[in-house]
Amino acid sequence: MSSDRVRSPALTSFVVASRYMPVYIALLLLVVVASIWAPASLSGVALRAIAPYGAVLGIAALGQMSVIMTGGIDLSVPGTMSLAAAIMVGVGDGSNENIAIAIATAIAVAALIGLVNGLLIGGLKLNALITTLAVGLIVIGGVNRYASTFPVQSRVPPGLSDWISTRILGVSPVFWTGVGLTIVLIISLRYTAAGRRFQAVGANPVASNVAGVQVNHHRILVYVVAAVFYAIAGVALAGLLRNPGVGAGTTYLLAPIAAVVIGGASLTGGLASPLSTFVAALFLTGLNQMLRTMGLPTSLQSVVFGLVIIGGMLVSGDRIIRGVEQLLRERRRPKESQPVPGPM
Repeated sequence: MSSDRVRSPALTSFVVASRYMPVYIALLLLVVVASIWAPASLSGVALRAIAPYGAVLGIAALGQMSVIMTGGIDLSVPGTMSLAAAIMVGVGDGSNENIAIAIATAIAVAALIGLVNGLLIGGLKLNALITTLAVGLIVIGGVNRYASTFPVQSRVPPGLSDWISTRILGVSPVFWTGVGLTIVLIISLRYTAAGRRFQAVGANPVASNVAGVQVNHHRILVYVVAAVFYAIAGVALAGLLRNPGVGAGTTYLLAPIAAVVIGGASLTGGLASPLSTFVAALFLTGLNQMLRTMGLPTSLQSVVFGLVIIGGMLVSGDRIIRGVEQLLRERRRPKESQPVPGPM
């Protein structure tokens, strides 16, 4: 009896950790395959080039992860990122003196978008999928209207793009920004009372409500926080592209969700790993780079990318947990079914 009690925390840790293993295995396989068929994609120059784009996806995926941890989903990511990028062009007005106010404006407007999402979903109980898709479409319409007020060739302030082009330990500061945000989320979720309450709300909202936790407030707040992450990703993307255009965030509709799923998050809420999510974003970016290096047509790149996402769903964290628990039950069953010897 005592040995089972001693082993149970270790078994629990193993079961929880197992859900995050596929993304690291996938990353290892990607390195092996790339080294054979596309070694150029593993060169130092190539890795330094894709690192900031992987970080942009990673930052957006961290915001999406926060929403998914509450059992929701957010399809307003492309619109929010595009708007943040457009604000860097419009408010920035090509002047380095306007960088700070442009970034602050982008984050503030994104937070307002997140608040609208949160109030509609957490307050009025509307469907998250349809609501965020509709809000995203409204935002994209606003981006097109706003972008028409300044010349098409307008660029972000040169100071932003110059800073992003610099190197810290050989990599763009965008990458280290993503790493820093990942660490902040890890610490917040693991070591703060607010983070633990947030995970409890996602894992069991009914029990959390009974315990006195304001579930609806958490659901509203998470969309605001997620939108701030999208704004940061949009600002970074604008600096990378220099002239982002109105559709800068268009490709970020499904990729952040894919990174969260491949990263082992529970789609029913509660469990997720910021580190695994960020690594999954780097994996998807590296995969895309490898396919381009191999010279595959765009159509085949989309097919392979889609198959990888489906594969991620097949080995998602929830399915792995069920498989590990079933295996453990099967191993215990023979011992439990053995007849108890009676008195002689």
